[in-house]
Amino acid sequence: MAVAEAFQPTIGRRWGRPGVRAAARAASRRDLAAAGLLVLVTVLALAAPVLAPHSPLTPVGTPELPPLQGGFLLGSDSVGRDVLSRVLYGIRASWFAALGVVALGVLLGGAIGLLAGTVGGWVDNLLMRITDGFLALPAPIVAIAVVAALGPSLLHTLIAVSVVWWPFYARIVRGEIRTLAARPHVEAARLSGSGGWRIAVRHLLPGAVPAIFVTASLDIGNLILTLSGLSFLGLGQSAPAAELGADTARNLSYLLYDWWIPVMPGIAVALLALAANVAGDGIRNLLAQR
Repeated sequence: MAVAEAFQPTIGRRWGRPGVRAAARAASRRDLAAAGLLVLVTVLALAAPVLAPHSPLTPVGTPELPPLQGGFLLGSDSVGRDVLSRVLYGIRASWFAALGVVALGVLLGGAIGLLAGTVGGWVDNLLMRITDGFLALPAPIVAIAVVAALGPSLLHTLIAVSVVWWPFYARIVRGEIRTLAARPHVEAARLSGSGGWRIAVRHLLPGAVPAIFVTASLDIGNLILTLSGLSFLGLGQSAPAAELGADTARNLSYLLYDWWIPVMPGIAVALLALAANVAGDGIRNLLAQR
């Protein structure tokens, strides 16, 4: 018993509340660093014209040079263009395309979800049945059909993906609004005479923002993969534009002997999706601590 009592202060100092707080601070710093990946990749995408050593469209050297030879960090492609420059510009296109689809989905889906959750009744039923109809559509097939009808281009690909992406946000926002509507502070606002839209904007929408933000941040990685997949199928920008999925597809014939030409854009897609998912997890953990 005396030995156990002698060790109690040490255990308390090492594993008690101070230790828990230190672990929580360390976890918070890790989550903050993970969330900062969004900013880091955005800066990288913005700085692509500055960081790229050459034009992504103009041949500047000997074709099919391996990485680290002839002044090309990632090698040159089949016509002598710098692979690194094309990858940086491809990251720029994929990242901002994903952010654009997320922004459009949040605006459109968020507005529909807010209206449905706030008004309720037949308006809620009508909007949610329309949303269910879009959710029932096979997203890849609809996107391919839209791009095939409008013609292959990055803008048309963004329109096609946005058509099938907003319903997820409408569902999430509507569910959050319906949950928040039963909270005491919202009922107090109603009793004080606040109008419906004032309650929606000042008391309901702010409560739904964390869920929207977490969903959007986690969606970026999925969108990068989706847009790269459509680009791989030839539904993105036409050649010779730098696009990660298209560059991989156009150069698959070089995979067995000039592997870096199709593989480097594929690695960039994987790293982008990984960075977006890690950042999304960090943002979710940070918001959960509040």
